[in-house]
Amino acid sequence: MTSIYIKSAIAASLLLALPTAAMAATGEFDNMCTQGLVLGKDVSTDCSISTVIDGKTYCFGNEAGKTEFMKDPKANLAKAQEYYDSKHPM
Repeated sequence: MTSIYIKSAIAASLLLALPTAAMAATGEFDNMCTQGLVLGKDVSTDCSISTVIDGKTYCFGNEAGKTEFMKDPKANLAKAQEYYDSKHPM
């Protein structure tokens, strides 16, 4: 009887985890913080903080980075792309 409760609890936790995993976005620059790239740093993120520009998702390590990036997204995106291309050649 106890094993049924344990199996049910495990199944419920797995079901609850699926939507959370599905919510995490996949972003440009291998999910690195776009503002970090602007500043010349590779900062990995889970892309839970992001924005969409021209149909592409850009990730951020925190809200402050996103806010700073959004002050001039066009120029910052060019800087991020330039740094990323220099450090991560195809």
